Amino acid sequence: MKTSIHRIAIPSILEVGKGNINNVGTLIKKAMFQKVSIYFGEGIEELFGDAIRNSLKEVDIEISNVEIISDIKFEAISTKAFEISNDVEALIGVGGGKVIDGVKYMSFLKKLPFISIPTSTSNDGFSSAGASLLVNDRRMSVPAKTPYGIIVDIDVIKGAPEKFIFSGIGDLVSNITALYDWKFEEENGKAIVDDFATMISKKAVNSFVRTEFKTIKDDLFLKELVDSLTLNGISMEIAGNSSPASGSEHLISHALDKFVEVSQLHGIQVGIATYIMAKVQNHRFERISKVLKETGFFEYVKSLKMKKEDFKRAIDDAPSIKSSRYTYIHVEENRILAKRIVEEDEILKHVLI
Repeated sequence: MKTSIHRIAIPSILEVGKGNINNVGTLIKKAMFQKVSIYFGEGIEELFGDAIRNSLKEVDIEISNVEIISDIKFEAISTKAFEISNDVEALIGVGGGKVIDGVKYMSFLKKLPFISIPTSTSNDGFSSAGASLLVNDRRMSVPAKTPYGIIVDIDVIKGAPEKFIFSGIGDLVSNITALYDWKFEEENGKAIVDDFATMISKKAVNSFVRTEFKTIKDDLFLKELVDSLTLNGISMEIAGNSSPASGSEHLISHALDKFVEVSQLHGIQVGIATYIMAKVQNHRFERISKVLKETGFFEYVKSLKMKKEDFKRAIDDAPSIKSSRYTYIHVEENRILAKRIVEEDEILKHVLI
């Protein structure tokens, strides 16, 4: 294993606050962009299209074209990238995970700055360098680039369905088990932990889980969630891989995606898998349980009627998702314990069927 000092990319524009959807033009004007292309997720242009277009026109930023991204097949996104006019200076993606991933990859192919404007916080994809696209009808991670700019409007996030907030919560608390897995890999000679990436990832999750709130739509709670998910993206950029925010719990979620008829939001599956793996690791599961209880995450999951048998199968399948890694789930006795927890844990008896 080679070690090296590497340069990292971090967002030049980072704006998280109320009313930002009406100020996109002013917020990106400092980058001196003169011509941009805008891409919306399905149903998003009707909600925010006029506000964004007007804010760009007010500061004399020309809009080359406006498109809807509904197809995130690798071939379709690649083709769309090379249809971009050569005088376009930046790409703006507005919406959920699909459009953010698609435009992020387009910007990578065209070597253009990407402005990420998420309308929900279902995971840390709006701030990370990777993208998830459909390759041969299967979700696969492909290299992309860290956004040049991230603009989040807390009021927009607040207006999104609560399931996206719950998903973001699940994705964020997984830092706890992911970091423990990474340390485990290093102890077993399978990885080298980046201490700075670890520090950022720890700060992100610890700041969030200590945030006091009355409801998950409190402004401060949502700002902490967005800030911490953004730090996740930066921690992965520092590490050069996803290890600071993705471990055995993510492998279980990816395994579920392969065989369940209807996948739930990524962060929902990850949140349950995080609780399971925290108990396997015997590490901070009380804190994780407290957050998932108090936010209403567990009660929301109960309404989804997710199956114990699916999680047990996913636990067995998880090591094959990334055989190059060596997390807690790669050890057979831990898989046996994880399946027993799924069957016998009182909270999981309540939320899974």
